[in-house]
Amino acid sequence: MLYIVRMALLGLHFLLVGVLGLVIGLARPFNPDNNRLYARLYSRPALPLLGLELEADVDSLHAQPPGCVIIANHQSNFDVFFLGAIVPRRMACIGKKSLGWVPLFGQLFWLGGNVLLNRDNAYQARRALHTTSRVLRDQATSIWIFPEGTRNPSDRLLPFKKGAFVMAIDAGVPIVPVCASRYVGTLNLNQRHSGTLRVRALAPIPTIGMTAKDAPALMERCHAAMQACIDELSEVTELHAHTPL
Repeated sequence: MLYIVRMALLGLHFLLVGVLGLVIGLARPFNPDNNRLYARLYSRPALPLLGLELEADVDSLHAQPPGCVIIANHQSNFDVFFLGAIVPRRMACIGKKSLGWVPLFGQLFWLGGNVLLNRDNAYQARRALHTTSRVLRDQATSIWIFPEGTRNPSDRLLPFKKGAFVMAIDAGVPIVPVCASRYVGTLNLNQRHSGTLRVRALAPIPTIGMTAKDAPALMERCHAAMQACIDELSEVTELHAHTPL
């Protein structure tokens, strides 16, 4: 019963944020800080509504000046509610073109200055990535990417796509990995305290001096570091979940 009530309230919250976000977006379209405002609006009321505790160790993310590539694991559509609380200032996302058709959310995504990528058109995808590289270099705006390219609720990260890494190398900016503990299948939204989500930002990885030939090794390094961090965070979460009160 509590789950049904929470989902109903979360749906209403999603609609209200969409309306308020449109007002903000139309008043200041494509402002580089719109996404941080939208993320906070989605996340801060949703966390207590869902009975979720967020433990975030993201000092390395917020200490990094705008103008980096942020890579994170993507578990479900709930990420917007869970991870929105840690989004840094001056940040844009790269997402698939179909997001633009989601009512309210798609319009906010566009007004936030985010990049809608048509993955079925290689030429347009390359042009979008080149444009994003210039944004990183010239406009002091960070780019948030889910390098797996899709939602993945499993224990193991999918192979990373190379776009984020080629872009970072091309712009000469650092990569900041952000890792969230596994929550799909572990949260119990029928309980007052549904669970704990642990998020950690790893130390920035510099790319200055790298070339496109270094991208595969950089991808492997980031993949291994994130998998190890996610496993560690998830083990702590599972241990606490099975510890008697």
